[in-house]
Amino acid sequence: MPIRSYTRGVQDERYLPGMPELDRQPVRDPADLVPRFVPETRPTPLRPHYLTLSAVALACGFVAITALELGARPGDPVVKLCVAVGAPLLFVTMADATIRIWRAAWAWMPINRGRGLFRLSWVAAIGVLYVLLALATAVVLAA
Repeated sequence: MPIRSYTRGVQDERYLPGMPELDRQPVRDPADLVPRFVPETRPTPLRPHYLTLSAVALACGFVAITALELGARPGDPVVKLCVAVGAPLLFVTMADATIRIWRAAWAWMPINRGRGLFRLSWVAAIGVLYVLLALATAVVLAA
């Protein structure tokens, strides 16, 4: 008994008579390509706990901002408690992220200077966020 085929052969349209021949880009040598990422060789100390700490800081920020939006003053206990718990966690997780980004920037410098400088700009942005976080924390805790 012959085996029946339920599919028919597919013919590549590029090779049909009358089809134009396309100019294709040359295939680049994989050795010339810039890698998509640089592996992390030295994990930061908080790497196993980073998401947990970030989630707690996020929840504290959510509660504090919601309380402020609903009319609480910065000196109210719920806002102060959330800032007292969440701000140190946010400082620590931001420090961990800054270390990772700093290391990544310098790992990229010999490979692709533009990507390295871009990551250094993230470090500068985190520095500005540190100042803003410190000011906001001082305002709330002093209220």
